[in-house]
Amino acid sequence: MLQQSISKLISEDQQIQYLLHLADNALILSHRNSQWCGHGPILEQDIALTNIALDQLGQARNLYQYAALLITEKTGIPTTEDQLAYLRDVGEFKNCLIAELPNGDWGQTVLRNFLMGSYQFFLYQELQQIATGQLKAIADKSIKEITYHVRWSADWVVRLGDGTTESHARMEQALELLWSYTGEMLEPSDFEQELIGTQSSYIKAAWEAKIAAVLAEANLDHPKNDWMQLGGKKGIHTEHLGYLLAEMQFLQRAYPGLEW
Repeated sequence: MLQQSISKLISEDQQIQYLLHLADNALILSHRNSQWCGHGPILEQDIALTNIALDQLGQARNLYQYAALLITEKTGIPTTEDQLAYLRDVGEFKNCLIAELPNGDWGQTVLRNFLMGSYQFFLYQELQQIATGQLKAIADKSIKEITYHVRWSADWVVRLGDGTTESHARMEQALELLWSYTGEMLEPSDFEQELIGTQSSYIKAAWEAKIAAVLAEANLDHPKNDWMQLGGKKGIHTEHLGYLLAEMQFLQRAYPGLEW
């Protein structure tokens, strides 16, 4: 009954949908990045990516906490960040599809972080100007972390793209795979229109300029295809998210209310 009431409110309230979209992007990308812990190519970069995953998890927590507060105020039903992260099903998640794709090799992982991080940078930069209250505070804190994430991932894109024959080929393959998932980030959905819709053109132009500059420095050809994968913001996901959530949500679903 609790989850049905929460789900109904989420489907009706655009502000909550928007917060969950931002939180889901951060949580799912954080989980993917955390899977590299202990498997990075060198220890220093293994630790760097693990710290990035922790930053993203912190961003997700802040956004889920705010969404939970709004849900509690509007329904009178106490709601927590854990419920929003661990007790929603695949169709209720609103993250972009690119976040849930398997990690692939190191090149694919750092390229995804660069593509998503660059979008988040310009988005949160705008939220600093137009958002108020708690969302502005979250944007102010997050932009500092995201600035580092973009710099770190861009350095790796250039390093691999302009590196050896093999690293260049792998980055080309990663770019071909991921590019068709980038359009979804840049096209605002219904729940984004009210807050960010008027700024979407600027965000898209700034993102495209940033991507083009780094790809040129990395000696990578800019993709020309404009057909894009869509659906994540509407709860239509790839099979990969189901497997990810089954792993991530297991403890909370097996032992409801579990606390350490």
